[in-house]
Amino acid sequence: MSKSQQALEVIVLAAGQGKRMRSRLPKVLHQLAGQPMLAHVLDCASALAPRAVHVVVGHGAEQVTAAVAGRGDAAAVRWVHQTEQRGTGDAVARALPGAAAGAVALVLYGDVPLITSGTLRACVDRALAGELCIVTAHFEDPAQLGRIVRDEAGRIVRIVEHGDASPAERAIREINSGILACDAGRLGDLLSRVRPDNAQGELYLTDVVALAVADKMPVSGVVSADPDEVRGVNDRAQLAELERVHQRRWAQRLMAAGVSVADPARLDVRGRVTAGMDCFLDINVVLEGDVVLGDGVRVGPGSVIRDAVLGDGVTVHAHTVIDGAEVGPGCDVGPFARLRPGTRLGANARIGNFVETKKTVLGAGSKANHLAYLGDATLGDDCNVGAGTITCNYDGIDKHPTTVGDRVFIGTNSTLVAPVTIESDAFVAAGTTVTSRVGAGDLAVGRSRQRNIQGWTRPDRRKRDS
Repeated sequence: MSKSQQALEVIVLAAGQGKRMRSRLPKVLHQLAGQPMLAHVLDCASALAPRAVHVVVGHGAEQVTAAVAGRGDAAAVRWVHQTEQRGTGDAVARALPGAAAGAVALVLYGDVPLITSGTLRACVDRALAGELCIVTAHFEDPAQLGRIVRDEAGRIVRIVEHGDASPAERAIREINSGILACDAGRLGDLLSRVRPDNAQGELYLTDVVALAVADKMPVSGVVSADPDEVRGVNDRAQLAELERVHQRRWAQRLMAAGVSVADPARLDVRGRVTAGMDCFLDINVVLEGDVVLGDGVRVGPGSVIRDAVLGDGVTVHAHTVIDGAEVGPGCDVGPFARLRPGTRLGANARIGNFVETKKTVLGAGSKANHLAYLGDATLGDDCNVGAGTITCNYDGIDKHPTTVGDRVFIGTNSTLVAPVTIESDAFVAAGTTVTSRVGAGDLAVGRSRQRNIQGWTRPDRRKRDS
């Protein structure tokens, strides 16, 4: 097998409890940008096309496996259980027997969510050349991280953990990310010689570096250009810091693509966004799942867009929620509107304040400007839905459709009891309850006759007069 064809086995360490998170949830399942940290690592690993991904689990193993089940790459995940926490070296040693003969092993961490495939590819390439390669970075404050010790010629000779480091070694600013790549067979041999001779009494993966140097095996380092990508998460404050790093990256990416962002520090992307030119995102906008924005889309402050497609020239006003909807070009939505899954708006349609839609199609130019609910409804072009109108689509057991033709006018406070059809050019008078078909061009009036009672005494006056 040539080096370029050599199999890649990814080992992800995800067995830690994360006591400093002070949570019942396993650390790797705490979310960054709307998905577990472990999911970010698995997505990055999958970009390298590995033969398999071995995830070492321990604390909360059932929760961790359940969180990954159902993901697109779940079939390539192989679970390895580390019942007793004996260190990173022990965790990797448990996963190695599942690696293919002659493969390269790449070790990742479930709580280092911002690592990039470019850095990992550079590390793997060194391993394919026969080296043991580790990913390093330079930190202004290395804190409790392991330090990279180099000789006078600049060659890596060992890694020292903070707890075992001398004052001079703690002054070193180059840190070990923990990420490394090596021929799987060689790595297994090195790990078999690691001993728990440290303050923690654990088997450190980092000890393989000194053993490799002693064996005269080439040891190299890939220095990360962005230290943030190798930062791990040990507590909620660090998780919040990485959240903002991730969001800053997304804001920069969108601005480079021609999107204006009112305040990059107040934008949250929790999925994937494709945007055209000259879009504008106001403060506190949240974009979740798969979001597509056409050219010239404007999204007002406090709005949430989830798994939605917005056509060219769409305006979304403040505090609007669009979830699982398709919004046609030139539409105007909000403020305080809610488009639920299955909503489709034709070109230049209008959904105003405090209007909710669900599984509803609005034709081109149709509008529901305020205070309405449209569920399981199909409306044609150029319809008008008055304030207070609702479709009664649920009978307690089943959902029923409402079908409205073109150019239909529905007056204020109308109630459309489904299943019902209103044909084109019909007019529904204000306050009408529609329970049967309205023919084309007909006027529907379904309300009780007004009755005025003279000499009536208001209840508050009755008490006063008694």
